[in-house]
Amino acid sequence: MASKPILTLEDAKRVAAAAEAEARRNEWRVVIAVVDDGGHLLYLQRSHDTQYGSVETAICKAHAAVAFQRPTKASEDAVLSGRLIHLALPGVIPAEGGVPLEIDDVVVGGLGISGVRSFQDGQIAAAGVAALTQS
Repeated sequence: MASKPILTLEDAKRVAAAAEAEARRNEWRVVIAVVDDGGHLLYLQRSHDTQYGSVETAICKAHAAVAFQRPTKASEDAVLSGRLIHLALPGVIPAEGGVPLEIDDVVVGGLGISGVRSFQDGQIAAAGVAALTQS
């Protein structure tokens, strides 16, 4: 029987803590969402003064990163270069800030950040990914 790595709640909290540290360092208020490999919410946190519209956006970014197994920035770049088909794909969020989480080159979940500018969401997400890969 084959086995595969999984994203634990402890992993999700470590990823979120690293993302939160990056956001705080820059005084950015954001929502941080971590989903499992099926796109189901595993962990969510929201700065008390972050707009509530970012809650669903962060979840959708994390889900899209798992569903398409690539950062949401790939769709953002595609749309910006004129490939508008990405706007019609179900579940696509063409904005940076959603990234797949991998263990041993296997997608085990996704991280979504929302609340500041797209590239800033991406910067925060990169800090979260780094925490998982350093374990």
